[in-house]
Amino acid sequence: MRIGELAARAGVSTRTLRYYEEQGLLPARRAANGYRQYEESDVRLVAEIRALLANGFTLDDARPFVDCLRAGHDDGASCPESVAVYRRRLAELDAEIRALTRRRAEMAGRLTRACPGCVLSPGFANDRETTDAHAHDGELRRPRTPRRQAGTGRILGGLVSSLQDDRADP
Repeated sequence: MRIGELAARAGVSTRTLRYYEEQGLLPARRAANGYRQYEESDVRLVAEIRALLANGFTLDDARPFVDCLRAGHDDGASCPESVAVYRRRLAELDAEIRALTRRRAEMAGRLTRACPGCVLSPGFANDRETTDAHAHDGELRRPRTPRRQAGTGRILGGLVSSLQDDRADP
């Protein structure tokens, strides 16, 4: 198959395929007319590379997986070199998680010292209460009481029956 067909089937651009070729990950044979020719197995190679990149691997990390597939293995992770890359990347991720955990603890301590009564979410960055308590005008605020529902007596002196207040909190 030619480069355009491989690109379409693998969901990448022809430029990406040329880059993989430059990096030695994707061998291209040349037809008599000079066009790049690829095999069916190259679709699997590109899919393996894309999956690894999507999980934070580098092209150098992907090399052992590609070599494993090109050697005829059904799975790019079935070779010892690939397993070594998995182990190294997991160790790197563990180190990053430890560093982020330390940074989070430091930041939580600073927040607690800056605003002793402020809500501190146990780890949910999108927690509504934390966002409301801390995201207004760049200053810290203590948590608000929840907004009451509209009721008789609040709307036009009680002339309108109770309504649900469906406005979003500002």
